Amino acid sequence: MPIDNKLLTAINEQVNAEFQAALIYQQLSYEMDALSLPGLRDWFASQAVEEQAHAAKFAQHLLDRGEKVALHTIEVPELTINTALDAFQAACDHEKKVSAMIRDLALIADEVKDLDSRSLINFFLDEQIEEEATVSEIVDQLKLVGTDGSGILRIDARLAGRPTGQEA
Repeated sequence: MPIDNKLLTAINEQVNAEFQAALIYQQLSYEMDALSLPGLRDWFASQAVEEQAHAAKFAQHLLDRGEKVALHTIEVPELTINTALDAFQAACDHEKKVSAMIRDLALIADEVKDLDSRSLINFFLDEQIEEEATVSEIVDQLKLVGTDGSGILRIDARLAGRPTGQEA
């Protein structure tokens, strides 16, 4: 079944948004490396890989339905990162933006009666709840420890054990 043009455009925008998210997370990884926080660096790098996998999932859905994937220029917003909290707050803000985009995809799919896209979209609705919760929890923990170096290093050590992110 062909995809309605409105939904096709929105899914293509989501592919690009997921690649943008991957670039943002990669930049945050570099920022954490500059702050000598290797656990946070690796956490963000893993998140970048996961976002690329998300883009691939959306793209494959289009390809499986005989549609074209349309990549375009992807801008990375300027990020002012001085602390781990800054990085995770930026990540949290971006996850909220992505969540809103996916909710819009669900509304468009319903509007154009595209049931074939709903399982993919539902997967990502659930995924975004998890993503926002995870990042929000880390923001809360970083706020709790404030500028306490030992607290930040404990969080850094805990997040170093994150899986690669390729399972998504």
